[in-house]
Amino acid sequence: MTLSKGFEIEMYTGTPQGEIVGLSDKIVEALDGFVREPDSRNVEYITKPLHSYEQLLCALVRPRQKLRQYIKQLGDYTLIPGSTLSLGRSDRFFRSDPTNPYHDYIERSYGTKVVTASVHINVGISDPELLMRACRVIRAEAPLFLALSASSPFLDGKATGYHSTRWGLFPHTPARVPLFASHAHHIQWVEEQLAAGTMQNVRHLWASVRPNGDRRPHDLNRLELRICDLVTDPVALLAITALLEARLLQILENPEIDPLTQSQLSHEELLDLIASNEAAAAANSLDAPLQHWQDGRTIIARDWIEQMYQDVWAIAKQQGFSCFLSPLHKILRAGNEAQQWLQLHGVGFDSQRVISQAIVAIQERELELEDKLCSPSVV
Repeated sequence: MTLSKGFEIEMYTGTPQGEIVGLSDKIVEALDGFVREPDSRNVEYITKPLHSYEQLLCALVRPRQKLRQYIKQLGDYTLIPGSTLSLGRSDRFFRSDPTNPYHDYIERSYGTKVVTASVHINVGISDPELLMRACRVIRAEAPLFLALSASSPFLDGKATGYHSTRWGLFPHTPARVPLFASHAHHIQWVEEQLAAGTMQNVRHLWASVRPNGDRRPHDLNRLELRICDLVTDPVALLAITALLEARLLQILENPEIDPLTQSQLSHEELLDLIASNEAAAAANSLDAPLQHWQDGRTIIARDWIEQMYQDVWAIAKQQGFSCFLSPLHKILRAGNEAQQWLQLHGVGFDSQRVISQAIVAIQERELELEDKLCSPSVV
């Protein structure tokens, strides 16, 4: 039994030199399947839920190819990797829809801290109580997925000291989100936040993980992992997704995996640990010292991921997707995108040169994948 998987991918548009330029109003009018974000400099596309990793690969690559072709018609524009305004202009907001009151609230409340690019991974779980338990576990382990995906070491042309500047600066809202003990607890808490105004609407829950569905908080059918920076290599993104799916299958099979019952820490201590781990992963990604949710012991993110990989590999193999999991080894060995960029930066490449080289690399990677794997037989 594999689970359905879908992505929400936010990407920046701009010039081959890395300058980010707002084009989302034109893109959304011209192309189906793209939606605008509050700032016009990034645009989002959403893949439909699929079970097959081969089909997911094409669902990731094809819209990007379509988007590239369209923005080329507008001028010398391309897609820009990274999850922050790496080379500049974080001092002002470029509204994509000046008449939208929710966008007005976001700009007023958070400024450009929310003008980021990311990937949200949605995995289908229809039973609401199983979904709540899965969310509890993955929330406690979300820093591992941030560590694998970090791609925002620069802001306004400077190295910030973060591997994920995006998650380090992002306004986590509301400030303290509990580990929901049940679906009823989730409904009650969301309704309280809406009444108090700490959430403007049901979408205004910006935690690393949240339960999602067509009529939140009542009708829920998927876990949404929101912590990941933009992963521009589709094969790397599918490897991270395969780790998430295999871990979820393990959680669903074993009801004892649950921070509320398996941890030696209190609920409040768990929330403090999760916040501390997210901050550590944002700063140092794979090299971050984290605390394990079971007992608070210290473990390096890279080692914890390797341990999880070993624990779930047999599940992925049994379900037929272990080959999509195996590229994780390359990320653990060579580093995530942020670490690779910082290595170049450390030997004298300025941020603009790092980003412009990455722009070329992701375009070449997409062409390679489309030629090799997007055949009609897997559509």
